[in-house]
Parts: sequence; C-alpha cells; structure tokens
Amino acid sequence: MHFHNPHRKDSTITVRVMCAIVFLLFSFSWLYWFQADLLTIAQHILSGGQTTYNRLAGALILTAVLLIVQQTVAYFVRLNKHSHALTYLPSILLLAMISDINPDQKEGLLLHSWGILIPLILILWGAAIWTLKQLYSYDEMSERSKLQSRQTWINLFEMSVMMLCVAWLGNTNIVMHFRAHAEMALSHDHIEEVLRTGYRSDESDAQLTMLRAYALSQKNALGQCLFEYPVVGKGSDLLPMRAGVGTYPLLLSRDDMFAHLGAIPVGVNSAERFFQLLDKDSIRIKTFDDYRLCALLVDKKIDLFAQLLPQYYAVGDTLPHHYRGPLPKHYKEALILYTHLRSHPLLEFHDASMDEDWDNFQKLKRLSADRYVRKGKLYKYYRSSYWYYYFCQ
Repeated sequence: MHFHNPHRKDSTITVRVMCAIVFLLFSFSWLYWFQADLLTIAQHILSGGQTTYNRLAGALILTAVLLIVQQTVAYFVRLNKHSHALTYLPSILLLAMISDINPDQKEGLLLHSWGILIPLILILWGAAIWTLKQLYSYDEMSERSKLQSRQTWINLFEMSVMMLCVAWLGNTNIVMHFRAHAEMALSHDHIEEVLRTGYRSDESDAQLTMLRAYALSQKNALGQCLFEYPVVGKGSDLLPMRAGVGTYPLLLSRDDMFAHLGAIPVGVNSAERFFQLLDKDSIRIKTFDDYRLCALLVDKKIDLFAQLLPQYYAVGDTLPHHYRGPLPKHYKEALILYTHLRSHPLLEFHDASMDEDWDNFQKLKRLSADRYVRKGKLYKYYRSSYWYYYFCQ
C-alpha cells in the first residue's frame, strides 16, 4: 500500500532550492570578483589577444553552464534527502578546474594534474552515490517534517565542504592575483588602482614590482614612492627586456611600456646596455633617468648612483644641464645613506629632518641583538624608506 506524504515533497523542494541559491551565489561571486582578472589574462593568451573577456557576461555564462551540468546530473542520479548537494560535485569540480588557471610567461597556461584528479574524484563520487542510494530504503522515517531542518543543514555542510575544495584546488596565489589585477588596471589607465593593489601586503615578486614601477613612473613618482612597496628582483627587472624571460607583461603591450621611456629596444637584451645607449641620447626624457637611478638603488649600487645623480638633479647649488626638478624622497634617503657609509664620499648631502631620522634609524638598529626583533622595530617605523630596503630586504 502506498501512502502520499506531502512533507517529503516539501522537504525535497526546500533542499533543492536552498542548494541552488547557495551554488549560484558562490559561483557567480567567485567568478566575478575573485577570478575575473586571471580569466581575462587566460582568454587573452588563448586567443592571442584577439578577444576580450567580459567579467559580467563571463560569470553569468559560466555559472549558467555549471548549473545546467548539475541539473543534468541530478536528473540521472536522482539524489534527494541528505545527499542532494552531492549532485553539484561535477559542477564544483569544473569550477575548481577553471579556477586553477596559472598564467605563466614561459609556459602559457599551467594547470595541475586534472587528467588524473578528475577521474579519481568522479570514481569516489560514484561509489558514494551508489552507497547512499542503497541506504535510502532504510530511511523511511526521515521524511517527516520535523527532520526537514536536519536535511537542510546536512546539505549546507556538504555544499560548504565542496566550496572550500574550490578554494583549495583553485589558484589562490595572492601575488598572482595582485599582478593580474594590476595589469588589468594598467590596461584601462587606472593608475591609482594599480598603486592601491596589495599596498599593505608584504608579498610581492619581480613582475609585480615592474608593474608598480611603471605605474609610479606614469605619475612621475618613481623616485618618491618605489620603496614604499616591497621591492623584489634586480634593477634590470624593472624593464621587460626579453619576451618570456624575467619580468614580462602578459596583458600589456611591451612596446607601449618602452615608448613611455622614450625608446623601444631593438636587438638589445640587456637593461644596462639599454640604459647606456639612451644615456647618450640628448633628447632622452625624465622617465628614463628615474628608471636608471632607481635600478641602481634596487641593486644597492649607491656609489654609482651618487656619481650619476648630479647629472639630473640639483644636489648642490648648481643646476645640471638635464635638470629634473627637486630631489625625490628616496634619492634623499640614498644620499644620506651614502654620506654616512662612505668615509670619503664624492658628494655630501645633509637635511636636518632626514639626518635626525637617520640617527633614530641607527638607534633602532642597535636596540636589540636579536635580528628578528631589530627588523620588526625597523619595519614598524621605516618600512617605506630606502634604508629599510637597503639593510633589511
């Protein structure tokens, strides 16, 4: 004899609607806010720059496709009750694979071993589904409305675990996300957005340093603000000299970046050689001079920096032929450092306020014998100075 139980139908509908809402919100948010920049670069690489990814349309379309996959799976496996959320696992797996994009300047798009991972997960998933379906016949009493809340929470727990797996399997490298977002902002001339990206983070790499240097140069603030960020790499890494080697933009035009410096290197693979050639050009522009000086500071070549600086900036009373304006902050800091470290400096520079800061910096350096305590104190007060970079990075 068959009895109609209205609570069973209501419970099933509630669980399905709840799971659908959770999945749609998570998938769209993940694709629209967290993965959009990486997907933009991925499409740019795959299409050879012929097409552009739209974050809104992309998030909507991908989410719709993933939901269709889930609906198809749900139709065939017919999981209800406590395990309906498991019908989302293939869609979650696809979302994780999409999120695992790793744009690499040498290899193109790198993915983890999904060819092994996907079949293994699907086999385990199939075994779990078969086991759960066998257990349904022993769970007749769980259809009562008083257990509807328990079914909902169990499905929510399953959805939460699968969403955490997306974050675990996907590309959550914060520096790579910073780089992708910075390139996106630069491609739309949103310079301030580039400089806000990762400003309070201590994580960086040479390519992100290159992008920040380019953005600061566009604001004529390279010598003023470069070392307010963590600087990684060598001075030559400030320029994208060779395709696929060192720092190289994935979305931006390399030629546009060099045009900003006043010349595009042809047949020149060394940043130092490029600097030497442009140094002989009488019509070179200020951005080039700041790039060269900052490259020397990144390499901690303060002697050569002090030798070249008077060609572009007034250190004494005489204005140089290529006068570039008042001394930026980091150049002053480098000159104070040079003046105090060298017994016979080529030039001396003093500034009452900075000399006092230098004395305080030296006192903090002597404050503790413990290297980590000392570095922590210097970080707290001098993180954005060239002195901290020179001694601590």
